[in-house]
Amino acid sequence: MVDKIIAKDLNCWFGKACSVKGLNLSVHSNEILGIIGPSNSGKTTFLRMINRLNELSNNFKYDGSLMLDGVDLKQIDTETLRKRCGMVFALPLPLPMSIYENVGYGPLRHGIKSKKYIDEIVEKSLKAASLWDEVKDRLDSSAMKLSGGQQQRLCIARTLAVEPEVILYDEPCSGLDPISTAKVEEAMVELKKKYTIILVTNNVKQASRVSDRTAFFLMGEMVEIGKTADIFLSPKDKRTEGYIMGRYG
Repeated sequence: MVDKIIAKDLNCWFGKACSVKGLNLSVHSNEILGIIGPSNSGKTTFLRMINRLNELSNNFKYDGSLMLDGVDLKQIDTETLRKRCGMVFALPLPLPMSIYENVGYGPLRHGIKSKKYIDEIVEKSLKAASLWDEVKDRLDSSAMKLSGGQQQRLCIARTLAVEPEVILYDEPCSGLDPISTAKVEEAMVELKKKYTIILVTNNVKQASRVSDRTAFFLMGEMVEIGKTADIFLSPKDKRTEGYIMGRYG
């Protein structure tokens, strides 16, 4: 098993508040790692560490190390890093332009000029996000006219268009109906053949459906990690069991 991302003794602070404490965690290539836990448990802070979004906050600091393919993230410039590690947020944020332009925006920004090549990227990315069949006849229409679930899959396609290596999902289905959620999850499972995926979710059932391994975070600490079936059927820690059973969180 090849490790794509490795955190060693990682601690993160916003001001005096420590949001991630002593994290040691490896993310394997081509797996879906689900991260569950109550609010303020450090899940999203860890996710945003991977593409250095936390550094946009003036009061953020960290120590320990976080590596991508064995290279410390400090040594990778942010633009390159964010291209390699694409992020899909809780609320879909399509650009106020056409469906085609949304997906083609990243490749254009990275210097691809050939319309034929961008056409191919747009089609390939929309297919991978399970959206192509629904929009192929209206690529020039506004992305803002899509449903919420379609907008989220469009954002996934936009992420895929720049050919990342890692996809970071931060509560991607929190505002979606069950049918749209199922389509996003279906796309995730298909995408892990090519990408490494980290899914932060408050929906424990979602983690149980799509994750290969699941980590449980609580108050900034990783309580345990293991194969998803083991975490859900026979957790080692009573706190994990309590959260999964809905006793708190």
